[in-house]
Amino acid sequence: MDSKRPLWTGARPLPALATVVLGCVLYFGLPAIAHTPAPDLFRGSTLAAKQAPAPSAQSHSPYEVQATEAAAAKTEKRQEDWTRGLHLFAIFITTIVGIILRPLPMGSVAMAGITLVALTGTLSTAEALSGFNNSTIWLIALAFFIARAFVKTGLGSRIAYLFMRLLGKKTLGLGYGLIGTDLVLAPAIPSNTARTGGILFPIIKSVARAYGSDPADGSQRKVGAFLTLAAFQGTVNTSAMFLTSMAANPLAAELAGKARVSISWTQWAVAGIVPGLVGIAVGTWLLYKLFPPEVKETPAATEMAREKLKTMGPVSRNEWILLATFVTLIVLWVFEKQIGVDNTIAAMFGLGILQVTGVLTWKDVLEETGAWDTIVWFSSLVMMADFLNKLGMVPWFSLTVGSSLSGQGWMVTFLVLLLVYTYSHYAFASATAHVGAMYPAFLGVAIAAGTPPLLGALAFGFFSNIMGGLTHYGFGPAPVLYGSGYVDIKPWWSFGLLLSVVNTVIWLGVGGVWWKLIGVW
Repeated sequence: MDSKRPLWTGARPLPALATVVLGCVLYFGLPAIAHTPAPDLFRGSTLAAKQAPAPSAQSHSPYEVQATEAAAAKTEKRQEDWTRGLHLFAIFITTIVGIILRPLPMGSVAMAGITLVALTGTLSTAEALSGFNNSTIWLIALAFFIARAFVKTGLGSRIAYLFMRLLGKKTLGLGYGLIGTDLVLAPAIPSNTARTGGILFPIIKSVARAYGSDPADGSQRKVGAFLTLAAFQGTVNTSAMFLTSMAANPLAAELAGKARVSISWTQWAVAGIVPGLVGIAVGTWLLYKLFPPEVKETPAATEMAREKLKTMGPVSRNEWILLATFVTLIVLWVFEKQIGVDNTIAAMFGLGILQVTGVLTWKDVLEETGAWDTIVWFSSLVMMADFLNKLGMVPWFSLTVGSSLSGQGWMVTFLVLLLVYTYSHYAFASATAHVGAMYPAFLGVAIAAGTPPLLGALAFGFFSNIMGGLTHYGFGPAPVLYGSGYVDIKPWWSFGLLLSVVNTVIWLGVGGVWWKLIGVW
């Protein structure tokens, strides 16, 4: 037997035990202590009963008996829905905790959640698997496949070097150039980890080392620290600007749909573009002033970019095809209603072009593990959130909390909810887990309090990205960039908090005015 092989390669024991214990406590404990609320607070999924004819004076008339039986059946169905809802809520919360503690990879935890929902009889097998029918899930997976082409063809790096050649003479310009690359790639690459960690970070390291900036010898503040933090805080804004620029954004849009609020790709982009650009401009400038690089002039960066572009040679056939496909997709997504082509079908069309022309092979698609992983966890969370709504749990929560906040005015209530939603992210290591756990409930409460539905749905979606800049573990690119050692924990958290306040002011101030002008509220 190989002595180097670990004795156990399955689930991490302590996180697995904690997740299982929590699940059992919630599953069996909640129905025992949470009794069915009054009918005016919780009606479950039962449709309103048809009005029975008024009973006659006879005490035991057929009408009276019929009405009594109907009321008893309705009460029994309401109690059944409440219990099923509590069981589903227990599995849902346990799945979220499992995603956070990671006893297994996220996809495995999500699959376990789907299995338990059906195995316990909480939902039928068809209902438990219904999430895989969701077109939004396939849209985000298709965007992952297309994103692979940017890496494979080198077009993503070429765009970065073009920005670097144009703006890289000064460190501030270099920072804006890196974020500009991220902004251009964001509509088609739903993984900010792939954009910032996979495409931009190698360039940041190359520039930093060219100027003698290395954490190993304590010289990270020369160039590397500023560029690392600027790129990270920049992707917080670019991820918020497009429906397809961060994996949890379509999840938020799908959950909004369960609350009867429809968000199109164009609506999200138009609403996000103005506050996003202002956030990038102000945030990067503030970092430059408050966390300045020691080296302010970087002429070698432009020369490096020229050399890299020279080495890459002229734009290849595959890059031109990818660029044309990318532009076509943006047009189809923007004019979805006018053209009549669904966003998901448009993405399938784009992937088909890339495969027919040989830019991507089917093997490339199969090897894009992030997309297949997304399909699994996305399907699990969307399915559970959907049935929590159908069983009446989300409406009950919204009505209960909303009534406790009555009299405050919807603006005050909305602001409080948004701030609580944002800063509770300190307790999350995943934007996806946070959105799945809190987005539908907070949106429901906000709408119940009088918040314009589209405003609430978009704002919670945008702030699902703004909150990612708080810590070194709460957003996809954070572990990659923080792990490089260029920025210590204190400035990372300090500037994360500061820029979260700045972004909040910009997105609610500038954004609020912009949203009013375009009719969001």
